[in-house]
Amino acid sequence: MIALSLCNELLADDGLSLDQQCEIAAALGYMGLELSLGSLAAQPHLLSDGDAGEIRQTIESHGLRVTGLHWLLAPYPELSITDPAMRLETQAVLSRLVNLCAALGGRVLVHGSPAQREPVSSDPASGSIGQLADFFAPIARAAREADVTYCIEPLSRAETPVINTIAEAARLVEAIGSPAFRTMIDTSAAGQVEAQPVAELLREWLPTGVLAHVQVNDTNRGAPGMGSDPFPDIVSALRETGWPHPVAIEPFRTCIDGTTTAAIGAATIRACWSAAGRAED
Repeated sequence: MIALSLCNELLADDGLSLDQQCEIAAALGYMGLELSLGSLAAQPHLLSDGDAGEIRQTIESHGLRVTGLHWLLAPYPELSITDPAMRLETQAVLSRLVNLCAALGGRVLVHGSPAQREPVSSDPASGSIGQLADFFAPIARAAREADVTYCIEPLSRAETPVINTIAEAARLVEAIGSPAFRTMIDTSAAGQVEAQPVAELLREWLPTGVLAHVQVNDTNRGAPGMGSDPFPDIVSALRETGWPHPVAIEPFRTCIDGTTTAAIGAATIRACWSAAGRAED
């Protein structure tokens, strides 16, 4: 059966403690949590190894594990990956977050954070592949040393003009040239931006190794099953290509509440996985 991780902010936004989040995720059959950094602390890069150990222990006590981190720069509205004036400070924070991910037992860091990648209007090179490669090169080295994978996330053009497609992200991955720096696919963003259907994108890009992570949500920003996106085809593509890692469910809209939404997403993806298996038979 497909392994599912739950992006925890939906439950955190309902006012649930980490322990309560874990209890719900475990009851719904998730194998782990992908942690939104803002749900952990106001300045998560300052969390100590002891803090990380306590968070990890709480999660693992429920039979779950941390699969990764996302919304990396959301707690830091002043930082930027495109503004030269903020370069060193932003790199320092991200390097600390790389080590935090490793301390928590996570595998991937997902760099979305659209507000912190807005181009600088006075700099023609701001947001270019070359500028971003220079920025992320030391982060990639830190990720390799920590044995985690850092993923730049293609986002919709409604969120940012910087890195919108897998092809653009792949050019950045190639420019950096590190096995610890990859990209990923968020099915909602891809469904809004890409010319190809998401299932075709997965069949094309997963065999290349450029994609190191998959997040699933509907283009309406709800969980799988809350909209009309073709998740049977998407999940079939994951199954056909032998995707070996957990798939993260990341809704931004709720149906009733976070718990119900998480249940709908998990049930939908599992049903699609089972149906794909029957079709193979």
